[in-house]
Amino acid sequence: MSDLIVIAFPTEAKAEEVRQKLLDMQKEYLIELSDAVIAVKDAHGRIKLNQLLHTTAAGAVSGTFWGTLIGLIFLMPLAGAAIGAASGALGGALTDAGINDKWMKEAAAAIAPGTAALFVLVRKFTADKVMEGLRGEGGKIMRTSLDHTKEAALQAALAGVQAAVPQTVP
Repeated sequence: MSDLIVIAFPTEAKAEEVRQKLLDMQKEYLIELSDAVIAVKDAHGRIKLNQLLHTTAAGAVSGTFWGTLIGLIFLMPLAGAAIGAASGALGGALTDAGINDKWMKEAAAAIAPGTAALFVLVRKFTADKVMEGLRGEGGKIMRTSLDHTKEAALQAALAGVQAAVPQTVP
């Protein structure tokens, strides 16, 4: 089961820096991400999503390849490439992988103009190492599906303080 975490940051650059740290941690197998999207609210209140995967472009490239291949069979590679690119781009535009775009825009409406929110869908992670990697990055948790103790530990790590761990007395 995946966990959803939404963190607000004062700037888009800071949100991008944290997303890049998470992607670097993924390369080290400390975290497994399903999606990581930055939502930016401009001065006019419009929200722009910076996705990791652009499904429209990926669909167009794939459609061009398959269209060209099929076009070669019928001796019309250029027509096949054009039709394939158009249909692939349309299919990619209609595909929404990861976190729902409409929901992200609704959730990002709560951030102040000129700020950003990082939406992360996490499949699994090594908690202590990820928390250490995010220590002192700043940001405020807006929403999460984590339990209360993990959420508090994450917020403490972002703030740069050691989370209070309950001590058991024998």
